[in-house]
This record gives sequence, C-alpha cells and structure tokens, in this order.
Amino acid sequence: MTLPIETPAVLVDLDIARRNILAFQAYADRHGIRVRPHIKTHKLPQLAELQLDSGAIGITCQKVTEAEAMVDGSARIKEVLITYNLLGEEKLARLARLSEKVTVSVVADNATVVDGLGAFFADAGKPMTVLVECNTGAERCGVATPAEAARLAMRIAAAPGLRFGGLMTYPPADGAARVQTFMSEAKQLIEARGIEVPCVTSGGTPGMMQAAEAPVASEHRPGTYIYNDRSLVARGVASWDDCALTVLATVVSVPSENRAIIDAGSKVLTSDLLGLTGYGHVLDRDDIRIDQLSEEHGRLVSDGSIRLTVGQQLRIVPNHACVVTNMVDAVHVIEDGTPKGTWPVVARGRVL
Repeated sequence: MTLPIETPAVLVDLDIARRNILAFQAYADRHGIRVRPHIKTHKLPQLAELQLDSGAIGITCQKVTEAEAMVDGSARIKEVLITYNLLGEEKLARLARLSEKVTVSVVADNATVVDGLGAFFADAGKPMTVLVECNTGAERCGVATPAEAARLAMRIAAAPGLRFGGLMTYPPADGAARVQTFMSEAKQLIEARGIEVPCVTSGGTPGMMQAAEAPVASEHRPGTYIYNDRSLVARGVASWDDCALTVLATVVSVPSENRAIIDAGSKVLTSDLLGLTGYGHVLDRDDIRIDQLSEEHGRLVSDGSIRLTVGQQLRIVPNHACVVTNMVDAVHVIEDGTPKGTWPVVARGRVL
C-alpha cells in the first residue's frame, strides 16, 4: 500500500508501540519491578505519557536538555533520572532549574563529578539525589568494584548538597547474574556503613525479560523496547511484527536487474551497524540487502532479480531505532494502519 507521505520519513505504529509497552509492564508488575523507561529511544512526550499510563513511575533521560524538553512537553512527567556524569556550571545550573519543576536524580561514577555536584548544590534549597553508577560488565561508565561503589556512596552521603539515592547500572545483555552479584555486595557494604540504599536500578532492552533474575534490582530502565529494531530481532528478543518504528523510502532508480536505489541514506537510516551486515531490513523482502549508504542514497541488492519499480514505497526496519529518531524533526504516526498526523521529536538534537 502506498502511503500519502513524502519520503524519506520515519513512521511510528502506535498499535505496536502500545503492545510493546504493555508487554514489559505486565512482566514487571508480575515481578514487582518498577519501570522507568529511557526516552532517548523516542524523545516524545506523547509516548512517555503512554508509558506512564501503563504504570511507569517516571522517565530516564541521558541529557539535561533532553529532560527539559520532555518536562516542558508534558505536565504529567513528574520524576526524571538522568543517567550521565554531569560536569560544568551550565549543565548544573540547568539541572538546578529543572529540579525546581520536577523530582530529579542523577548518577556519578567518580569523585570529580560528586564534588562538583556537591559544591553546586551545597547552598540550594534542597539536596540533589545522586546514585552511584556501577560497571556490571558493559565496560562503559561505572565504578569497577562493589568496594568502590561503597566508597563513592559514602562521599555522596557526606556531601552537604547531596543525598545518596542508590545504585545504577547498565549491564550487557544476559547480564542479570552479574547485576545480582555486584549490586548485592555493593548494597551490603553500603548498608553496613549505616547508609540506606533506597533504589537499585538496572536497564536495557535485550535482557529485560530476565530482569527478575536479578531481584536485588528494584527498578528497570528499558529504552528500545517501545520500538524494537533489527538488532533486537537479530538477538531473538523481538520479531518484525514487534517493530513499531520503520523508515518509509521510495525507489528512485533500478539501474540493473539486481540493484535498486532508494531515497533513504545515512541521514535517516544512519551508519550504525551494531555488529550486523547491512543497514536495515526491508519488510516482506528477505532477499534484499541494503549494502551501501551515502548521504541521500541507499543501495539495495539481491542475488536474483530485485523485482522493484521506480516509485515503489518500501518500509525498512533500521538497525538501531534510537539514532534514527534523532535524525528527523517529526515522526509520522500510524494507527489502525493509516496515517494520523505528525509528532515533533521535541528532545532531538539536544547536546548539553
């Protein structure tokens, strides 16, 4: 079916997104896990409200400006966790202003960040809540050992402008066992020093349906689950029918029997591979590969006849949905199979 939408365009199927939200919320409810979805995937207040309607307790953001846009876009967002080391006066000033509107907490994995937060909020009207970020195997940010987590928790608790809020991690897929071991030990060490650990928050979509295997974590922060993408289908945790975000593209050239060109290039599909070969999956055409991108062109190839015509529309599941969201000013909302309008991506392109 040809849609009356100029291409390339990013489509969001609301029926699929709702189903994805409800599926994990039901799992979390059964296991007594609080849900705090990461909105970096969609960057849309409307979808955050759907997540809150389903039972989410708040949202997760990666940037202060991202959080500002979401809070300004929805009066129903009351609680925000920013899972990033924040440095610099401008960021902290914006954080302080945001904390006057909603309940905000942040994370830290080193003394420099903690001391900067403490100095800035020492004379504030209320303390800033800070969680210790822990590395449970993803090898990105996070303190390396439970003992380090305990030492940093003590530093936060002792700072006049701060309140210790608990422990946070972003584990690798299938990392529940490591989360349980690391966070249990860290929690025990901190509590042995007379400091309460109000929250242990874990995250990630690939392992979210194993979140209950780490009962030490009271909260989970999935992000991509609302849309899903080719990387998650490749991991076996989603199907093509679970993919709510697609890129609508038009065939603009068929220069040979086994090759076609579409009007979606790296500026919309992005160059993220996430360990995959090719730049997306053409729905209903498993025989086609998107093997090359330039800025405005995508090259499609097939081992046999490509069987495409100029002017034909295709829907593509991108490798990584989160970065595609950030490439466009608005998404086209699809409901009951028909376009319902556009939603501006209010939190895109925020760099602070």
